[in-house]
Order: sequence, then C-alpha cells, then structure tokens
Amino acid sequence: MPGDADRKRAELEERLKFFSDIGADFIFKPEAKARKTGAPAVPTIPAAIAPPVPPDKSTAALDLGLIRDQILACRKCRLAAGRTQAVPGEGNPAAELMFVGEGPGRDEDLQGRPFVGRAGQLLTKIIEAMKLERSRVFIANMVKCRPPDNRVPQRDEIDFCTPFLVAQIAAIRPKILVSLGKVATDFFVPHAFGGMTSIRGRFYDWNGIPVMPTFHPSYLIRNEGNREIKKMVWDDMKQVLAHLGRT
Repeated sequence: MPGDADRKRAELEERLKFFSDIGADFIFKPEAKARKTGAPAVPTIPAAIAPPVPPDKSTAALDLGLIRDQILACRKCRLAAGRTQAVPGEGNPAAELMFVGEGPGRDEDLQGRPFVGRAGQLLTKIIEAMKLERSRVFIANMVKCRPPDNRVPQRDEIDFCTPFLVAQIAAIRPKILVSLGKVATDFFVPHAFGGMTSIRGRFYDWNGIPVMPTFHPSYLIRNEGNREIKKMVWDDMKQVLAHLGRT
C-alpha cells in the first residue's frame, strides 16, 4: 500500500536524521566494495548486536520475576493510590547495560512498561544507534508508579521505591549503569555538584559498578533544536560502548 510505504519511508528518514544529529556518522560510511553499477551506496541502519543470553542467568530471571510481583503489589507510598498500574521495568536478565530514569509517565502508567512514550521512543533510538537492541538491555526507573502530573518524585517516595531498584541491579549485575537525568543521577552519584552538564561525561562508581550520567531523553525533546545536547548524549554513550568493548 502506498500509505504504508510512505509511513516506512518517513520513519527511516526520521531515524537517519536523528543519527546524523547526534553525530553517529558510521551509518553514512560507504560500503567496502563498490557496486557494479557505480551507483552511490544507500545509507542503512546498522544491524543490532544481539549476543546470546548466558544460561547461568536463569536465577536472575527468577529473582526479577519475584521483584516484579512485589512491585505490582506494593502500596507503601502515596503514588500507589493514583496509579493505573505499576511499572517494574523490563529487559534482559543478563543485560550488561542498564538504563535508569526518573519515573513512569502517562503512557507508561497505562501500559505498565517503562519508556514507551515520546521520551521512550527517543531512548530506543539511542539504543539502536549504539548497535544494541532494546530487548538486550534493562530499563527501569527510580520510582515504579507515576507521580501526579509527572512531577518530580519526592524524597520519601524515592526512599520507599529504591530497595526494588537495588534488588533489580543485584539480580542483573550489569557492567554499566546509565542514569538518565538529575533524579537518577542524584541517587547514584549523591556527592556530585552542579547540573547535568557538569556532571555528565565521565564515569562514577556505585557499589563497584561504573555509572555514566547523561541527560534524560525528555530533556532532549524539550530542547529539540539543540544538536549540541544530542551530541553530548552520544559522546556519553560512546564512552559506555568503549567500556563494554563495543567500539
């Protein structure tokens, strides 16, 4: 159908523009072998790296399931009263890389999944630009229920919820944590001073796990025309990839 073809073409153009904006120019490199016709190579989306899941992570999957059940049943703080459903988090129990945001928004509250709204779609693009699949990382939030009107979670709400997050991290044992935005960064890097611009760009240690703070995808959306911010996020992700040996 022409309409479907137009939609797919628009989606491809949007993804290519995003990769170009952040400086992920590897997708525009010419093919190693020239075509017989002499026609220029067409930019393509890089294939995602999908390493096999180690079999010894079955215990992590079981632990994450138990933690999920506890989150879904939790009524410890005021956020539970206003939620449609809790958002435990999702991803690979054997994930080397874990992203942690602030809290669920409207779309997440309705679907029970993290980062599925506009900010989530942008995070997925970032993950794809890293030549990874969303299903191969783990994505969670500081609080598991949506704060009213998407306000910043309050201190006691975070305190009630972080034991779930800590338990998830202990089960997954990721090689790297990426804290998305100031709320998550303040938890993992409590002694860092300044705003995200000054904090991001280097690794910190949290219980032996390297943490890379970077801007929350919603901040990129609010500053849509600022390519410099996008490039800073990409620079952060390149450091993450280098640490994982995926350069």
